[in-house]
Amino acid sequence: MPERRTTPRKKFALYLRVMNDDTQEQLGHLVELSNSGLKLETSMALPIERDYYLRVELTPELADRPFIVFIGRTKWCKAGIIPDLYQCGFHISEIMPDDQQILTNIQRKFGT
Repeated sequence: MPERRTTPRKKFALYLRVMNDDTQEQLGHLVELSNSGLKLETSMALPIERDYYLRVELTPELADRPFIVFIGRTKWCKAGIIPDLYQCGFHISEIMPDDQQILTNIQRKFGT
């Protein structure tokens, strides 16, 4: 499938847990990040084109708050190389400017 992403994602080795803010259920952890999207590694396949209130849990070295919340829409989800793990791509559809700045700082500091 041809690449449709308009901004490159960066992989990083920092473990950031991502929760469904509505249900308090852990969705997975962040493995790639760009200004407009992200990729999660999850233990379950997620429905495509579904909006989630994503809560990314932060550490004090990343921000002055314990988490940020934004709306992300699943664009794709596929089985990973490791059994029972899935890779799911999200488009960030709504985020506050301060929270976007935190994601940008994380991407700059920890992205590879």
